[in-house]
Amino acid sequence: MECVVQGIIETQHVEALEILLQGLCGVQRERLRIHEICLKSGPNLGPVASEVRLLCDLEQAEPSWTVRHIGGAMRGAGAEQISVLVRTMVESKASKNVLRMFYLLGYKLDHELLRVGFSFHFNRGAQITVTVSSINKMLKVHATDEAVPVTPGIQLVEVTAPATGETYAEVASAVSSFCEYLAPLLHLSKPGISTGVVPTAAAAAASLMSDGGGTTL
Repeated sequence: MECVVQGIIETQHVEALEILLQGLCGVQRERLRIHEICLKSGPNLGPVASEVRLLCDLEQAEPSWTVRHIGGAMRGAGAEQISVLVRTMVESKASKNVLRMFYLLGYKLDHELLRVGFSFHFNRGAQITVTVSSINKMLKVHATDEAVPVTPGIQLVEVTAPATGETYAEVASAVSSFCEYLAPLLHLSKPGISTGVVPTAAAAAASLMSDGGGTTL
């Protein structure tokens, strides 16, 4: 299970966001280059379609693979009262033959993306990960070197934190509290609820660039 919020920011303000995150987190960023392959089950696997994502970390000297399955979101009055999305999520490390295995099982390629950017991992009331990345589409199957931006000039910001059925309320609160610090630059909300670019982003970015974001909060 995980708590997640998303938002968008103009590429021209990403450097300012990085300065802000560096000050908030007190840790170094990690480079991000992920080849994401989305597979969907074929008819031989039953009437209800299932989807898995294979993530290949291209930043590693030897690319490493992860299998991720994102399940349904929490529903009900409790879910509506919190500002983050709580959903089931299971992931596991896999070998380099994982794509072939899923093809043999009957899964088919639905689409693939290349995410390029950076991430921060830190503890602030919960184990929080912030990723900032451009989303790129493939012009040819698996041709990561020829990927082009889906939305030029815009990058996706995602804040996630692992949770359990007992801790999700506390984790959601920690994520929401952290996101308030980013409010001048971008608005983060549940996936699928886009509020666009924040009007105050340019002024906030200019302020951060001028003082270098030297304060750790």
